[in-house]
Parts: sequence; structure tokens; C-alpha cells
Amino acid sequence: MKILHTADWHIGKKLHKTELAEDFDLFINWLCKTIEAEEIDVLLVSGDIFDLANPSSEARRQYYRALVKMNRFDCKIILTGGNHDSPAMLEAPKDILKALDIDIIGGMPQNPEELIIPIKNSEENTELVIAAVPFLRDADLRKSAEPETYEDRVEALKMGIQNTFFEAAQICERKYPAVPALAMGHLFTAGIETSESERDIQIGNLAAFEASRFGSYFKYIALGHIHKPQRVAAAVPAFYSGSPLPLSFSERRDEKRILVIDTEESWEPRSIAVPSFRSLLKISGSLEELSLKLEQLEEKKDLESFIEVELQEEQYDALKIYALDELVSGFQKEGYRIVKHRAAFKNQLKGAGQAFSAQRQLQDLQPKDVFLELIAKHEYDDGTKQDILSAFDEILEDLHRDENAEL
Repeated sequence: MKILHTADWHIGKKLHKTELAEDFDLFINWLCKTIEAEEIDVLLVSGDIFDLANPSSEARRQYYRALVKMNRFDCKIILTGGNHDSPAMLEAPKDILKALDIDIIGGMPQNPEELIIPIKNSEENTELVIAAVPFLRDADLRKSAEPETYEDRVEALKMGIQNTFFEAAQICERKYPAVPALAMGHLFTAGIETSESERDIQIGNLAAFEASRFGSYFKYIALGHIHKPQRVAAAVPAFYSGSPLPLSFSERRDEKRILVIDTEESWEPRSIAVPSFRSLLKISGSLEELSLKLEQLEEKKDLESFIEVELQEEQYDALKIYALDELVSGFQKEGYRIVKHRAAFKNQLKGAGQAFSAQRQLQDLQPKDVFLELIAKHEYDDGTKQDILSAFDEILEDLHRDENAEL
């Protein structure tokens, strides 16, 4: 039996206010081809189907279109809810999806036996069992009285997660003895690498679950929540497949992938790289360097490339900030768009309150004194400096004129 593990689709996600709907459609088209080519029997999606608990109508339509496309293949589909998902929203069409051989576990059910999904082969024999554990919320994990200390609360959460997987293993063993079992999970485990786009869970990720607590019953653990693909140190193969699309610029260098397990060969997964449909580029340097790098852009993908630009200079200079804005607003190159820009100065400009010694109070200073001190930090030539001072004098004179008129 061949199993495909993916997670963290985040349908409806925006990156710098830009919808990633096109990216997801391209991924699903590629995924369908992969399911067919690899002859996948079971598709697992370990949480965070949507980016928001209340996704837009277009995000929901995209989700159902994806399920329809994948349902054309002889492939069992199992999805679990993540911390971004609403269990009620995911499970609303549960009975209809069940009729299409699609199982969805949005949240922890009252009866843990509902987590267990048997997978039958062509002879209608149970060949594999899936413990489809969704994201476990605090209410699912703390069944007894509120722990007194913070440390007790963290340990209670960890024990709650451990007991959930232990109970799922017991049910599998009791109902399907000698049948290999696989678990799904959506949680934060200890010792893994994160990115900027994961939302903190379980007390701000401080309740990092030690993967050794998963135990050794399950043959494989298909994890979701962490967007960087990686293995965790468990007694059995346990992997985060990672998100199939880069969801922040911190993920721009990640090799996105899906994982395929062929149970007839091994429970160690085989990694298949997801094509990169859009480049996320981060460009930094001086104004001259930025201009040159933007001119030399050559890498083209299926979709428009997004660019973050950072101006890096030694001394603060308002004219350089203005020049950066002009560079960004004037940038036009087919297939590329600057979505964010900022300026960073090694020698930051001090505020007016820091520009003078402690012996001099800000209220005792004249406006011209403060202004002279501040522009002294800029790299202006004499002519520009004189023009700025003249403009300041005019503004100051107009201000005094208005104040006298009010009197």
C-alpha cells in the first residue's frame, strides 16, 4: 500500500496582501498527477487545511474543487483539522464527504474510537489502520482540575497529548490486532526548526512535546503544523511533511515536498519535491547595489515573483529613503513585483531627546538648535544643507506668524 503524506495547505493564505490561490491550484494539479503516477492508495493531510477558521467563500470553493479533482483517482483521502481550522466548519459536510470515501476529523471527538479509520484492500480486508488525531486544544487535553502552577499546566498538556496517542494505539491494537497502524498529528514537537508563518500553539510553543512520548506502536507518524519539512526524534519514523507552498519569506529557501510511504518496502518515507511555482526573493544592499540587482533579475517561474527589498546604509539619510521609495515605485519588470521595502541604517539617527547631553532639557532648546543637531547626522552637501535650512526657516517663520495672528 502506498501512502502520501502532506499538510499545512493553508487555503486562503495571503502573502503581503496577495492571494496565493493560483499557487494552490497549481499545487493541486501537480498533486493529482503525482497521485496517479505513484498509484497512491491513501492521501493524508495533517491539519491546517485553511488559513483562517472562517475562510472566504472562494477559499471554500477552492477546497471542494481540490477534493473533486483528487476523488477521481482510486485513493482514500483522510484530512484532519489544525490549529488554524474550525472543527465545526470542516465537519459540516462530513456525511457527504464520507459517501465519497473522504474522511474528515476536524476536532477531537467525544468517542476516541471515531479517530480510527481502517483502510481495506481490494479483497475488502483491513490492511492498514489510521489514527487520525487532529489538533488537540487545551479543552481536549485538560480533563481534570486546573493545574496550580505554570509548570504543572505545561506538563498536563504534554500528558494529555501522550495519553491521546496512547489511547488511540490501544484502540487500534484491540480492534485490529496484527494490522499495522499509522498516526496523524498536528502539534509542536521539541527540537524542530520553525519559520515565521506558524502560529504559536500550546502555551506559545513552550509546551513542546517530546517525540519520544509518541511511543513505539505506530509504524509511522504523519505530522503537521511546522512548515519546514523535517524528521523528529521519535522511536518510529515521524516526519513533518512541511507546507507544500512557501507561506512566508523565511521559507523561501525551503525545498517543499510531499512524503510517500510504500508499506511493502519500508516505513521510511521517500521525499518528492514540489515544483516551485513562484520565487520569493530578498534583495539587500546600497541604493546602487539594489538598482543593479533589480536590473539583473532573470529567474522566471509560472507565477509572478515577489520581492522584498532592504536598503542598507551606514548613515541615516532622509534623501536615501526618498530615493528608495522612488526606486520601488518606478520598478517595472514583467514577472516581478516588489511587495515590501524597508531601510536599515547601521548608525541609527538619534531622537531629539537623545541628541543632547543630559544637562540640557529638551524644553529649554530652541527649535533651530534641535533641527541643526538632527541634520548634522545626514550626509548632505553644503548646497543641499543650505536649501534645507532655508526651508526650515520659512516653515518656522510661517508658524510664528500664525501664532501671532491667533493672539
